[in-house]
Amino acid sequence: MAKFLEFQGKEWLRKSGLPVPQGRVASTPEEAKKIAEEIGKAVAVKGQVQAGGRGKAGIVKLVNTPDEAAAAAAEILAKSIGGNPILQVLVEEKLDIQKEYYCSFVINGAREARSPMLMFSAEGGMDIESVPEELLFKINIDPINGLQTYDAVDVCARAGIPAQDLSKFASFLSKLSQTYKKLDCQTLEINPFVMTGSGNLVCADCKMEIDNSSVGRHPEFGIKIARDLPGAPTELDLIGWSIEETDARGTGFLMNMGYDEVSPGYIGYHPIGGGSAMMGLDALNQVGLKPANYADTSGNPVGSKIYRVAKCVLSQPNIDGYLLGGFMMANQEQWHHAHAIVKVLREILPTQKPGLPCVLLLCGNREDESLEILRDGLADLMTPDGPGKRIEIYGKQYVTDTKFIGQRLLALSQEYRAEKESQGK
Repeated sequence: MAKFLEFQGKEWLRKSGLPVPQGRVASTPEEAKKIAEEIGKAVAVKGQVQAGGRGKAGIVKLVNTPDEAAAAAAEILAKSIGGNPILQVLVEEKLDIQKEYYCSFVINGAREARSPMLMFSAEGGMDIESVPEELLFKINIDPINGLQTYDAVDVCARAGIPAQDLSKFASFLSKLSQTYKKLDCQTLEINPFVMTGSGNLVCADCKMEIDNSSVGRHPEFGIKIARDLPGAPTELDLIGWSIEETDARGTGFLMNMGYDEVSPGYIGYHPIGGGSAMMGLDALNQVGLKPANYADTSGNPVGSKIYRVAKCVLSQPNIDGYLLGGFMMANQEQWHHAHAIVKVLREILPTQKPGLPCVLLLCGNREDESLEILRDGLADLMTPDGPGKRIEIYGKQYVTDTKFIGQRLLALSQEYRAEKESQGK
């Protein structure tokens, strides 16, 4: 799912006519101070990152003055959560909170439902996970007609909302439901939404995730990659997405796994198919190696698409090897892979990564011809002193032997790193 940060989600709520606190995002302590001055009262300074439990993590702070807002922003912007640096803070007015509530619109994938679902509780806030099941009320929503007012009234009444407030809550939830549908959300969670001292309902937080398949209908979102990512897209993510976006012939994509370019033991990873990918990860995990990326070339892609994926995988800096993980008896024409891999390795190994370990496992349809293409096309590189001296080629006899493939890659990568260290590289 394409995920929005809190301030982005709140902006779309505001455009949909829903109440959100006054405020905006800042990237520096100075900007945070200026926003606090404009608001002119106590503010909340909230780190913007794709993570839950931000209050407990210390990246949500309530302050009374602009100088305190600047100090809070400086402290928060110096942190990271789950490996993701905090690059922005949302500075918004501190609300006069009378009570906190919880609601979320999600997809109920149960066979008897397969519809949107509203979850509502009169117990919202940081510890929603600990709210007893009997205090979390759920109702499936008609995907065509949306949340009906009488259903919203019913769920609020069951949750214990006073009779005089039922109309207000039902109207609020109905408008959220309309926004959920209009924006093609997968998830729209407001935790908490609050009742202020003046009796108004306000969205104090927002978690919004958009259905990847709908991104093309919403150019206004400015989403560059319709894919689940742990953080902001990297250059590799953007390149990998463009491969699939511009060529629909078979699957061919790659994405960043957040590897540390300084640390040893990362392998450029090029599996063929989902099941094959899991076996390749098993091969790496068994010997303590790690994937620098995730990729896939399956569904009988053309050689040019495989070439683009492989070149991206091999172009990553400071990897200790390359694994073409064909851990399956594929029914696609494997000579497309063979031709693409020969071309990429001939381009990269001699000048950019001489001696890089390359373990190539390829089997399935046209296997014999494909292995012959690899061996003949790389023969002059695979001499004892050649730039491809650590290329090893395997076929179906090792299709399930992840331990052997992992051990070969480990031995070659250790030899390669030792050679680089001896040369001062």
